[in-house]
Amino acid sequence: MTPIAAPREVLGTDEATSIGAPWQTVVWNDPVNLMSYVVHVFRTYFAFPEDVARRLMLAVHEQGHAVVAEGAREQMELHAQAMHDYGLWATVRRVPS
Repeated sequence: MTPIAAPREVLGTDEATSIGAPWQTVVWNDPVNLMSYVVHVFRTYFAFPEDVARRLMLAVHEQGHAVVAEGAREQMELHAQAMHDYGLWATVRRVPS
């Protein structure tokens, strides 16, 4: 017996043209996590070298946020979920034009 394929979702014009657009994972500052812990998370999860992890942590601390990854939306959503699992606040957004 052949399985029946589910109907495909029809995307609106904006969604259809943005599928291939790059996305970002953004980590936001919070009053809870220590700066050393944020560096640890960036080094552990993203395998960033110490200097890159520290620079991104300082951007989070001083500017309120930092872009830690860029790529396909699905991958950025996985990164954001991983940051949540570590207790960090992260969101996904399209790369600003």
